[in-house]
Amino acid sequence: MTLTGHCLCKAVTYTVDVDAPLLTGYDHCDDCQRQSGSTYSLVCVVPKDKLTINGPIKKYEGKGSSGKSVWRLFCSECGSPIAHDPDAAPEIIALKGGSLDSDIKKTLKPDTEIWTVGKLPFCQENLAHPFEHMPQ
Repeated sequence: MTLTGHCLCKAVTYTVDVDAPLLTGYDHCDDCQRQSGSTYSLVCVVPKDKLTINGPIKKYEGKGSSGKSVWRLFCSECGSPIAHDPDAAPEIIALKGGSLDSDIKKTLKPDTEIWTVGKLPFCQENLAHPFEHMPQ
């Protein structure tokens, strides 16, 4: 099975040549809250070398807690967030779960929370594997 997704206007599409994400979870970091406009971002971590993106992508460079760049990829037409790409972990990329095709995202089973240090107090109870920051 291949994972597929797109932005809101469908100008950006992507495929990931894997059966399932390496990790699916809630990212509570402040940057993800701001990018998503919500309390957290649902992320699906996949091997970066298995991802193919087509369409007009723009990148915004922020800094992670490692001091290294975190690249936020989004559609240059509609602004939909597609992924964040941390230089501290060059082998992976975190797709925004909401950008996956509907039939795929309905099957996701988030089981991890990261950056719980930024978790807002009114959010749901912990999932099975909470990490205060990224797993070490």
